[in-house]
Amino acid sequence: MSTAGPNPNIGLTTISRTVASLAVGVVQTLERAVVGEARMRTARGNAWEAVCADRARADRRAELDRLVAELSTTRAAARRERARQPVS
Repeated sequence: MSTAGPNPNIGLTTISRTVASLAVGVVQTLERAVVGEARMRTARGNAWEAVCADRARADRRAELDRLVAELSTTRAAARRERARQPVS
């Protein structure tokens, strides 16, 4: 007979993984209870939020580019107008 005990493979890392797994389960159950099943964060929801954020950033960047182009056009026109006026 062996004197090694019931499971010689259980170590500190196995216990840590088990505790972490149980903690994740508790957090998920708590999240379900607090925010509701329909409002739980999922990978799909996270990906969609990232897509929407990227689109919003692209829209803001395009608007800023448009404003900068408009400003540079206005300044160039003002410089041309000043260049045409005679110096007193």
